[in-house]
Amino acid sequence: MVVLPVRFERSPRLHSMLSEDAFAVGTQVVVQGKRGPEVATVRGEPGQAKNNERYGAVLRAATPEDLERWAELHRIGTDLKWLLRARARERGLAVKLVAVEFTLDESLVTVSYSADERIELTGLIGEVRDHTNARVNFAAIGPREQAQMIGALGACGRGNCSSTHLQDFAPVSIRMARDQQLPLNPEKLSGPCGRLLCCLQFEHTQYQDLLRDLPRKNAKVCHTGTGACGKVTKLHPLAGTVDVYSDQGMLLNVPAGELRRAADSDGKGGKDSA
Repeated sequence: MVVLPVRFERSPRLHSMLSEDAFAVGTQVVVQGKRGPEVATVRGEPGQAKNNERYGAVLRAATPEDLERWAELHRIGTDLKWLLRARARERGLAVKLVAVEFTLDESLVTVSYSADERIELTGLIGEVRDHTNARVNFAAIGPREQAQMIGALGACGRGNCSSTHLQDFAPVSIRMARDQQLPLNPEKLSGPCGRLLCCLQFEHTQYQDLLRDLPRKNAKVCHTGTGACGKVTKLHPLAGTVDVYSDQGMLLNVPAGELRRAADSDGKGGKDSA
C-alpha cells in the first residue's frame, strides 16, 4: 500500500489516500472520503503510510462511465443550486447557496451555504427531494471557504490563494500589516472574502527579522556621520533605511547602520510604538 495525495475539484487542499496502486500524477481516481465515493485527481508522487495517521482510500482509477456520471451529477448540482437560490429568495431567507455537490453513488448531496446569522433551511429539503433520492446535508461555511469554492481574483490580479494553492487557513492579524508598513486601509487589506488577505502571512517572518535591525518608530536617533539628531517617522524594512525628521526640520532617509540611539531613545526592536 502507498499513500497518494489527491485533490478534489472544490479546493486546492491535498488529501492523503491509501492506494494499492501508484497512479501517475494527473490520473483521475475514485476515492472513498468522509462524504462517500467521489472523483479526485492525483496531484503528487506516492509515499509511505504513517502508523498514527488516518487515511481515506483510493478505490480505483476512474472509468469513462465514472467520469460521465460525475459530470452529469455536477450538472444536476448546478441546476439545483440555482433553483434553491430562487426558492430562498421567494421565502425571504438571508442566505447564499454556494454549491450543491453529490457523491458518485448519489447517496448524499451536500448543500454548502453561508449566512450572517444562524438560519433554518430544512424547508428547502423538499425542493431537493423532488430531484433526487439522496440524503441531504446542509453545511455552513465561512467567508474564506466560500471564496475557496467559488474562486476569485486577488488584488495581485491572479487567482486568490485559497482557491489555487493554500492548504490551510492560518490566522492573519492586523499586526502583520503594521510590520510590513502597509497603510491600514480595510479595503486594501481585505481579500474577496472580506477578511484580511491570506498573503499577509507569507513574508511576515522575514519582515520580523528585518525589523529587529531597525530602530522603533518615534525613537530618538542621531546620525553617526553628521551628528544630526531627530525622530524616526517611518521604517523601510526591505531597504534597511528609516525616515528621520531632524531637529533642524529636515526629513532624511538614512541607512539604519548609520544611526545610533540618542540618550532618550526608545531603543531598537522594530515595532510600532503606536
